[in-house]
Amino acid sequence: MAGFENNVEFKGKAKPNTMVPSLFSRSFTIRSPPKNSQRDYINSPSRFYNSLESMKGKVKKLCNIFEASKSAKSSTTELHTQLISQSNKLKSVKSMGADYHRYPFNEIRLAGTEDRIVVYLTSLRGIRRTFEDCYAVMMIFRGFRVWIDERDISMDSAYKKELQSVLGEKHFSLPQVFIKGKHMGGAEVIKQMYETGELAKILDGFPKRDSVSLCEGCGDARFKPCGNCSGSRKIFDEDEEVLKRCLECNENGLIRCPECCS
Repeated sequence: MAGFENNVEFKGKAKPNTMVPSLFSRSFTIRSPPKNSQRDYINSPSRFYNSLESMKGKVKKLCNIFEASKSAKSSTTELHTQLISQSNKLKSVKSMGADYHRYPFNEIRLAGTEDRIVVYLTSLRGIRRTFEDCYAVMMIFRGFRVWIDERDISMDSAYKKELQSVLGEKHFSLPQVFIKGKHMGGAEVIKQMYETGELAKILDGFPKRDSVSLCEGCGDARFKPCGNCSGSRKIFDEDEEVLKRCLECNENGLIRCPECCS
């Protein structure tokens, strides 16, 4: 018992009279680190500068990684923008439909029109952009005072079928221009040729009109009611005593004006 009491340390306290269990037969002491250890680490210049240099090296590596990633991203971004610009140009050319055919590389030809300018257009204002393009092209040609063979597909469906067979396409944009039998293209092509002066060179050999006044027969509509059926598209056959379809006019009971379209 005396040996057990000697093993247990009691500092500043009296020895207990009761017996302490054997679990506390050993003394436990918690030691804190020396106070000067942190100061020694900070005050030692070699350790401090070595850690600082290592941190600088890590920061440089991270900067290099991020700069490389930024440069890669910038290069990919530039390539992406170039591809987008090229695709937009390709889309803008393809969106013109048959307008991408340019003189003189186009092989589409309209037979029997080697001595004239043929413009397929529409006079209906249902689609505003199409009507404005047709009107702009007609104003450009009228500024040169040349005679134009206007073929209005809204007035005669035969012109629509004719243009479809020539272009080989069921759907097309208007207007479509043929000069000396060669297909020039649509409104965008004619406007560009006009601005560059190429259109004036092509139209140099065409005869000029003396005046640009309105036609007295049709008022520049290029069509007039059929004189055979008076626009009704029907005639009475006296021999058979039945009504028959007039063969001289189109589906609208119109004929081409003989005064301005002869």
